[in-house]
Amino acid sequence: MRIPVLIVCAALAVTCWAQQPQTNPPADELPSAPSAAKAPKPVPPPPPAPQPQAAGPAPAATAPAASPENGASQATASKPAAAPASSDAAEPENRGAAQPATTAGGGDAENSNITIRSRVDEVNVIFTVTDKHGHFVKNLKAADVSVLDDNKPPQTVVNFRSETDLPLRVGLLVDASNSIRDRFKFEQEAAIEFLAQIVRPKSDRAFVLGFDTTAEVTQDFTDDTEKLSHGVRELRPGGGTALYDAIYYACRDKLGKINPGMPVRRAIILLTDGEDNQSRVTREEAIEMAQRAEVIVYAISTNVSGMKLRGDKVLERIAEATGGRAFFPFKVEDIANFFSAVQDELRSQYAIAYRPADFRSDGRYRSIEIMAANKGLKVRARKGYFAPRQ
Repeated sequence: MRIPVLIVCAALAVTCWAQQPQTNPPADELPSAPSAAKAPKPVPPPPPAPQPQAAGPAPAATAPAASPENGASQATASKPAAAPASSDAAEPENRGAAQPATTAGGGDAENSNITIRSRVDEVNVIFTVTDKHGHFVKNLKAADVSVLDDNKPPQTVVNFRSETDLPLRVGLLVDASNSIRDRFKFEQEAAIEFLAQIVRPKSDRAFVLGFDTTAEVTQDFTDDTEKLSHGVRELRPGGGTALYDAIYYACRDKLGKINPGMPVRRAIILLTDGEDNQSRVTREEAIEMAQRAEVIVYAISTNVSGMKLRGDKVLERIAEATGGRAFFPFKVEDIANFFSAVQDELRSQYAIAYRPADFRSDGRYRSIEIMAANKGLKVRARKGYFAPRQ
């Protein structure tokens, strides 16, 4: 009689094992930008809160505090039709590189757990002013410039100041694709020299990100120029080019998560030929993310053919939309000179803060135009921003 009983028990054990849920390895994360091929994996809803025992009106729900690491000001932080933010899961701004970038080195100590609250209707803009010879003008007053927000003068100008010594938070994005292999070594050395000159200990911080098909952070935020140099030398050329994904990721997950309560200047120095053949977000989505994170993009083209190619026009578009500049060398040695020009510009800027007229928290894009009273001066600033959606 014991043998049939053992057979029955074994059959029951096999049945129970088969009914257990099987665990599959997680699929690769995908960008959540509108142009992505697939939507990101849904985040399971939290368990329902227990119902109160006592009768009476339910207390009002409390919205989660804003993430202290979100670098964009509240005037530009929310993307229209975005999902509610989660403290650890993908946030509304988490739209980016096709593959999550890997990170080496230490994190930015500024990302502290404090909550910063600011007026959502106050817009901050960084801009530069040059004369007809291209020299920076550094002695302007508030009365020397005017602003149009959505084609209307602002309600109030809150602050105007010359910012020649504001701490920098810089992302060096280096194209490590096959298309720049023949001049990669020189570009590495020029980038190392630039970081050594611009990063001041205990004030400025920078990170190094190389990109080909995917993006890789070889050195996280630091003021240690030796670590930054090592991060640049870690880069190896090869593969395709996901330029837009790299910009998107750097703005969203690095510069966009700096504590908004700390006054710093956010900038990307982009060293590339401007050709993209692998990104899963579009050029305009990358620009939008830079505008939301209040990042200025300076592009140094690695095209030394002497002709303006399609990639150069891409770099012009990205730089112009974010208030930066694009540089086009005639020979590879000019790249070092352009790094110096970027350094000068980052130390020669103005900041203006104002409250727009007829401001609405509708998620709409609003244009910005800053003009100098002296018509012979040229003002360069980002072209607009996205109002928050509430």
